[in-house]
Amino acid sequence: MPAEHDPARALSRAQIQQFIQDGFVRVDDAFPRDLADQGRAIMWRDLPCDPDDPATWTRPVIRLPGYGDEPFRKAVNTPTLHAAFDQLVGQGRWRPRGGLGTFPVRFPHPDDPGDAGWHVDRSFPGPSSDPNERHDFSSWRVNIAARGRALLMLFLFSDVGENDAPTRIKVGSHRDIARLLAPAGEAGLSDGELSRAGAALDRPLALATGDAGTVYLCHPFLVHAAQMHRGAVPRFLAQPPLQPAELFRLHREDGDYSPVEIAIRQALHEDSA
Repeated sequence: MPAEHDPARALSRAQIQQFIQDGFVRVDDAFPRDLADQGRAIMWRDLPCDPDDPATWTRPVIRLPGYGDEPFRKAVNTPTLHAAFDQLVGQGRWRPRGGLGTFPVRFPHPDDPGDAGWHVDRSFPGPSSDPNERHDFSSWRVNIAARGRALLMLFLFSDVGENDAPTRIKVGSHRDIARLLAPAGEAGLSDGELSRAGAALDRPLALATGDAGTVYLCHPFLVHAAQMHRGAVPRFLAQPPLQPAELFRLHREDGDYSPVEIAIRQALHEDSA
């Protein structure tokens, strides 16, 4: 049976090639819409506002902590997503998640949310990180082995159109970041260094739109940003990492490179693009 139609393979060859070239792939119906509905109901109970009264939506963004309730556990562990993780990261090279991380819930609001800068998600604590400040990621870093993050994932728990604060993506920016990270070695680079570089990149833009149940699987080096909500309905999205079971390896004797590693090798001109 051709791989294009193999039910054990969530992504086609064309989608995998898109991931390598662009740094992300959109997976429609990655988890059922009813799980998104159940998840939003749980989150609305934790929000200090009324879903039926826009007058109570007084802040542009409210961050809710990670959730491990059944709808969230099921959403991140569908057969489709597990198959896609195997295809992009490699079998046995990623760790299953027990739920989803922080939800930045974005509301229609005229104020700047204050967190809409271009960036690469940080993955591990730097030498100056305070172990007692568990939620202070200001000194965290990223390195060429993608320590601490095999994928960046965007889980849409509400329908997201162009006006509903979709995550902005700089297409192909993972290649630029790979070339920037390589000389820094194991120590990697700080958030400030990467944010400045990401903001300066001249790359085509894409928007992470889609129906509830859509998931964007992104290269961990992809430059992305939030934006103001100009629509009418609050946006619910989780952006957890897929944790690696091992560091990326750019030199494998057996040549069994994952698409995440192939993208880095191509950026560093170790494979033909």
